[in-house]
Amino acid sequence: MSFSRFLVTTTLVGALAACAGPTSRTPGSYSGSTPVTPSPIPAASASDEAGLQRFVQSFRARALSSGVSASTYDRAMRIARYNPDVIRLDRKQAEFSRPVWLYLDSAVSDARIATGREKRAQLSGTLASIEARYGVPREIVLAVWGMESNFGANRGKMQIIPSLATLAYDGRRGEMFQNQLIAALKILQAGDTDAEHMLGSWAGAMGHTQFMPTSYLEYAVDFTGDGRRDIWSDDPTDALASTAAYLARNGWKRGQPWGTEVRLPDSFNMGQIGKGTRKSNSAWAAQGVTRFGGGSLPSGSGSIIMPAGARGPAFLVMDNFRALLRYNNSDNYALGVSFLAERIAGRSGIQGSWPRNDRPLSTSERKEIQQRLRAKGFYDGEIDGLFGSGTMTAVAAFQRSIGVTPDGYPTSILLGQLRK
Repeated sequence: MSFSRFLVTTTLVGALAACAGPTSRTPGSYSGSTPVTPSPIPAASASDEAGLQRFVQSFRARALSSGVSASTYDRAMRIARYNPDVIRLDRKQAEFSRPVWLYLDSAVSDARIATGREKRAQLSGTLASIEARYGVPREIVLAVWGMESNFGANRGKMQIIPSLATLAYDGRRGEMFQNQLIAALKILQAGDTDAEHMLGSWAGAMGHTQFMPTSYLEYAVDFTGDGRRDIWSDDPTDALASTAAYLARNGWKRGQPWGTEVRLPDSFNMGQIGKGTRKSNSAWAAQGVTRFGGGSLPSGSGSIIMPAGARGPAFLVMDNFRALLRYNNSDNYALGVSFLAERIAGRSGIQGSWPRNDRPLSTSERKEIQQRLRAKGFYDGEIDGLFGSGTMTAVAAFQRSIGVTPDGYPTSILLGQLRK
């Protein structure tokens, strides 16, 4: 799971099921697995390292009161060190945001489609069993795998314990990372791996499909039946099954699509755009909404989103799209998974045109939009340059107030309108 998924799931929960004790296999050493050398931790200043070690000592009481044994804590935290790279990545913000079409160009690339189809053939039996148990199509599971780690090629090489300890001590979201650190220690206590081999990304996401530790505790499964919920080794079985289990428990409806690309009539009320408006698909059809490429809308209900505004494609998104948002709370991510799955399955990709001539907004311009929306009484959120649902709702309200199409999409044109 990418880092943004961790923002959705931040509280500790109990393990899905009790794990069997450690087998005779060395944790992190698996038949057919390629040994991985962890990324080196650069030297920290003496004061930063001393502060981290004081945190390790003081945090011990909280960890033990949360159910971590003293032996587990002491053994795991022996490798805790202050990692300056983690703090640098945590505080980094891109100057320019990537437009949705460039994001999807990368997410649903020809190479990724081809690899997804190869993996579908190689793992056909495993994927069929996972699909039968959890009701999540194999192409969706493959697409998440492709998006999260490029089908296992980029699982991350940072040791999780030093990374989480650093973020718990000195990060912007200390309390949330402290919860993640406790969850990671509980994973070690269960014997699924050991501290040296618990590897992942800088923010703590682990394995083939990048589970944060709290989500691992709640959703990871031992699909192979070997006594461990192993998402780290070269064998992706447990990781893929855990992903399907996560989606199934977060609202995935067996046999239903994620949604579909649609055409909107010229008379369509753009005030209905957004996940906050939900109607039966028959009601959308009655308004003239049609499936792109022909055919009737799928049964059920959903919302219409336009991630690039009124000049870009429109999508009717349903319950299964919302389940993908539980995995990573980003419309772009959920669209990437959905259309990568479509392409792996041999179906067509996005048919509508993107406004590719739009220039990206800088961080300062995005913040200026929020500031000017606030000054005009449309926005009361944080001035952070991040365009979530709150900013888009404010943009749409401002657009309605000046008599332009309220698509909620922030552009350089919108900035000019706000400056008037």
